[in-house]
Amino acid sequence: MKITIKYFASIREAIGQATEQLDTAASDLGALRDQLIARSPAHADGLARGKAVRLALNQVMADESAALTDGCEVAFFPPVTGG
Repeated sequence: MKITIKYFASIREAIGQATEQLDTAASDLGALRDQLIARSPAHADGLARGKAVRLALNQVMADESAALTDGCEVAFFPPVTGG
């Protein structure tokens, strides 16, 4: 399936791009994250399992068990605080 991925803040800086289109066989957000971590050292750095990473699926906060569908939008971003 084809999905759109958006990266924000420090994750975008680590990966070096803000958005991409990807063909994936991943069934859920966790499998997608693992696929991306294996993709390149930059992806591994930005999305590492030891780092706090928030996920959104179609602009709604989601956990890694959320199922992917063709044409969906996935966003990865670090936790943020306001002040």
